[in-house]
Amino acid sequence: MSVVLLAHGDGGLLTRELVEGLFLKYFKSPLLRQFSDAAVFNWPGSRLAITTDAFVVDPIFFPGGDIGKLAICGTTNDLAVSGARPRYITASFTIEEGFALADLEKMVASMAVACAEAGVDMIAGDTKVVPRGHLDKLFITTTGIGMVPEKLDWGYHRPVPGDAVLVNGSLGNHGLTILAARENLGLTGALASDCAPLNNIINLLQEQCPGIKMMRDLTRGGLSTAAKEIAEACGLDLCLREDALPIDQAVRGAADILGLDPLYLANEGKFLAIINPAQAAKAVDILKQNAYGRDAQVIGEVCAGKGNVYLQTTLGGTKILGLLAGQPLPRIC
Repeated sequence: MSVVLLAHGDGGLLTRELVEGLFLKYFKSPLLRQFSDAAVFNWPGSRLAITTDAFVVDPIFFPGGDIGKLAICGTTNDLAVSGARPRYITASFTIEEGFALADLEKMVASMAVACAEAGVDMIAGDTKVVPRGHLDKLFITTTGIGMVPEKLDWGYHRPVPGDAVLVNGSLGNHGLTILAARENLGLTGALASDCAPLNNIINLLQEQCPGIKMMRDLTRGGLSTAAKEIAEACGLDLCLREDALPIDQAVRGAADILGLDPLYLANEGKFLAIINPAQAAKAVDILKQNAYGRDAQVIGEVCAGKGNVYLQTTLGGTKILGLLAGQPLPRIC
């Protein structure tokens, strides 16, 4: 393949091939090879986590959020699922000439609200403007820094067979909302993005459920892609149950009509956690008391194996889940 495709940015199979086949050929840091949502490392007197991300979503305003809110939530969530307490964010704005100042202010105000909810400070930034037609409206690039508790040990080395797998709520809302808004499908009244900062509820789980082994943010590629990456990195299987998966009726119905699988659709307010089974019920109870976890469910368990993800279907069969291949929804974040 001699050119970059949209699918290289979907977080699935081609993204992995691009990262492993090109970027890791030149960048050798072991921190980069953690393949986690944020790099966690020791610093004199503390442990830090850092993440960086670019946001190019189309449309930039959508039911449930906008590109500014998305940038803050996406950055803080990547830190939080790595066990960090998000503290600081920087942002770079690349703006197309002619972009309405009123829309820019609306988006920046939305970022400020999200920062306040997440408890993070915007401490640095940059602005560039490019000629009309050289960019689609507005792109935002962020970097986030967080503090990791000294004794916290989350990672792919922690899960063992028998651990529970849980998610904090319904799947596929963001990806389907973006598609419906972009293509004017007339479904937006029933759909809204789940875009939300999750660090406060994750911090609460961290404090009350020490049996948590690891977490992953369920963004590009959806639940299936994240589950497959976890299984491969752990060298274990994940055995999930279709009847336990929380999927809103609006998402399920629209996905059926459009021929899409909600398990591969992006989320911006959902995480997967692997936890000691003795604490799984407690974790779900804590989540259900929060607006960002009211549909939390245990969806399966970790099993001995070789890095596969199995879904027990409602019909009694078994389906193998893999990485997203292809690009059904470009520019969802």
